[in-house]
Amino acid sequence: MCDYRLARLRQIMSDKNVDLCILANPISLRYAIDFNEYQVFQAHIPTCYLFVPLEGPLVMHGATSQEFPNVASYQRPRFVSPFDGGFDLNDKTRLFADDVKSLFGGDHLKSAPARIALERFTPLATQALEALGFEVVDADCIVEQAKVIKSDTEIECIKHSIAVTEYGMKLMQENTKAGMTERQLWSILHQVNVANNGCWMEGHMLSSGPRTNPWLQEATERVIEQGDMIAFDTDLIGPRGYMADISRSWICGGGVGTQAQRDAYQHAFDEVQFNIDIIKPGMGFAELAEHAFKRKKIYQHNHYVCVYHGAGLSDEYPKIYYQDDWARDGYDGIVEPNTVLCVESYSGAKNGIVGVKLEQMVLVNETGIEVLTHYPFEDNLIQ
Repeated sequence: MCDYRLARLRQIMSDKNVDLCILANPISLRYAIDFNEYQVFQAHIPTCYLFVPLEGPLVMHGATSQEFPNVASYQRPRFVSPFDGGFDLNDKTRLFADDVKSLFGGDHLKSAPARIALERFTPLATQALEALGFEVVDADCIVEQAKVIKSDTEIECIKHSIAVTEYGMKLMQENTKAGMTERQLWSILHQVNVANNGCWMEGHMLSSGPRTNPWLQEATERVIEQGDMIAFDTDLIGPRGYMADISRSWICGGGVGTQAQRDAYQHAFDEVQFNIDIIKPGMGFAELAEHAFKRKKIYQHNHYVCVYHGAGLSDEYPKIYYQDDWARDGYDGIVEPNTVLCVESYSGAKNGIVGVKLEQMVLVNETGIEVLTHYPFEDNLIQ
């Protein structure tokens, strides 16, 4: 798997005529060399970084472990963040640029000037590299493009992360009771993830009762009451760093709920099922948006931020918007085989007190799709 991911990264580098990729985003480091050290810390203080030449040895800077796949040498980093290096980073970024220059002119990399892809660094690093004659481009787009097409092993890792997550969801539902707080309920999933070698949760996306509308409210100390709708989105980075992005909603205490709860649930369920059924390899993003489920007027205002999005080591390209937002935010592309998509719905009336969130993960294959998520829906809420 690690060899496949490095080869994918280098193929996109070659396509973009990039000689060297310098990575600091912890997701990118995980993709390139399976780096898994202090990833949340690394996300906001980029102490570690990796040199990935188009050909030749990989050089890792700042890692504690020295056993990452395909890394030939380990070096101390230049400290190019205020936490590590203070407020004046000019000298440190010049030394960083000199380290980059020292790679060129040997057996593997051509002499400068060359094209370098850089991500998540201070602008001073870009300026220092450009002062030495390098052309600097954005590495984010290169890594995102590489991650789109999954290997068979990656898909198995995603399925394993989903299995861990769905076990945690089962424990959540079995332990849902009036009198507990939203955060207490949410902590069950977090514990299962950590206990099974998972990584972190991207948010605390669980709400109950009137807090389910509007969506995107994170868990609080609100006490859950009997009959409350509970809605959540796992946004879970699990074992091997792979994401399980699943949404479900259920009623505390069970039962058939109110008419408003049943109507919102049915609408979200219908939307997800319809939008799964229309996915075909080779379709354009704009075509998917155009043919997506036509939401009822009562739920149009509070639609989710997208109809579909990619997933792998995190939320990934593409993000396919609703038709309502396409003119402002949409971009086109092609749905390719071995892409994993999340199919989303949030259904809640404007100014209402009920909201339902549902989401499935699917694998696009050569002929259609395979549904990857299997946690049951609430039959008592489907009319």
